[in-house]
Amino acid sequence: MPSENTTSVPVDTPLRAFHEAAGAQIAEYCGCLLPARFSQTREEYRFARETAGVADKNCRAFFNFTGPDRVRYLNAVLTNNVRDLQPGQGISSLLLNPQGHILAEIATFVMQDRILTVTYAASRERSATTLEKFIIMDDVTLEDVTGQLGALSVEGARTPEVLRSLGAPLFDSLPEMGHAEAQIDGIVCRMFRRSPGGVPGVEFVAKRADLPKLWQGLVQAARAAGGGAVGYEALNILRLEAGIPWFGYDFDETVIPHEAGLENSHISYTKGCYTGQEIVERVRSRGHVNRRRVGVAFSGTEVPPAKMPLLAGGAEVGRVTRAGFSYTLERPIGMAYVRRENNSPGSRLTWSGGEAEVIELPLRAAQAQT
Repeated sequence: MPSENTTSVPVDTPLRAFHEAAGAQIAEYCGCLLPARFSQTREEYRFARETAGVADKNCRAFFNFTGPDRVRYLNAVLTNNVRDLQPGQGISSLLLNPQGHILAEIATFVMQDRILTVTYAASRERSATTLEKFIIMDDVTLEDVTGQLGALSVEGARTPEVLRSLGAPLFDSLPEMGHAEAQIDGIVCRMFRRSPGGVPGVEFVAKRADLPKLWQGLVQAARAAGGGAVGYEALNILRLEAGIPWFGYDFDETVIPHEAGLENSHISYTKGCYTGQEIVERVRSRGHVNRRRVGVAFSGTEVPPAKMPLLAGGAEVGRVTRAGFSYTLERPIGMAYVRRENNSPGSRLTWSGGEAEVIELPLRAAQAQT
């Protein structure tokens, strides 16, 4: 699966030597060179659902905001309600341009003395430039700390058990997007609750120099729980089944939030003004967009590539953004932008490799039985 991103040279994970020593195949994802798989994709998929899968998340970019105006400033720039967050809480937002197009997806985490924002390395430069540009009269300092930090994750049904074995904060003690300091094998880091698709999960952010030891400790604990390391082939499938879009693949600067299906998860309609709000409100009042990101299931076993046209009545009505082979449905699924007339669940489409059908994401148990 090729990486759709805003950088021309992929960033290498600091753990590449460890991954290759473990037999991992390396490929480009989200503008970074990361493990595609360590062994069998289906087994790694099972780790991240049923037991515990450990993933290299060094496709992140990190910015610290300090200064007395940091909350007010970010609340006026990002789409979600940063103003009401308390230390230990977090939220997902978007950075828009004045035309309402998505420049970046940014997670915001409030701490006592600063705000940490997390985005993708592929949008690092553009995010930093845009955020700096908006600092005019505000008493705010932006510091790019991407070179100092790295991220690893654990997800799967037995994640809480893995955390207990490591002496980390209890999983249930944190709300979704909540965070707290943790100490793993003597490594001081920060633990964030991130549960994609409702599957228990956390991310650890630590100093880059500590990542090798932290990786080894997490993988060892996951193996004790019946899991292990997972690559991005498995993560791609899991995120598709959960209906979670990836920036740079399923949404980018060519779309607005309502087209990307992010209007309910990443936007506050009560917090006040922010860059791009006028367009967001205009689309909201209109009640619909001409195209929208949807889930699609494909016939056969061939996985369509990104940008594959989707047809209805011989005319192009959409294009695939990302696809993979779903182990829940035992058939390929993907995401696509499809025109309004053809994007209701059950709509029948075709592509060069066969037939396709618009489906609801995330997948439900009933869909797995059909």
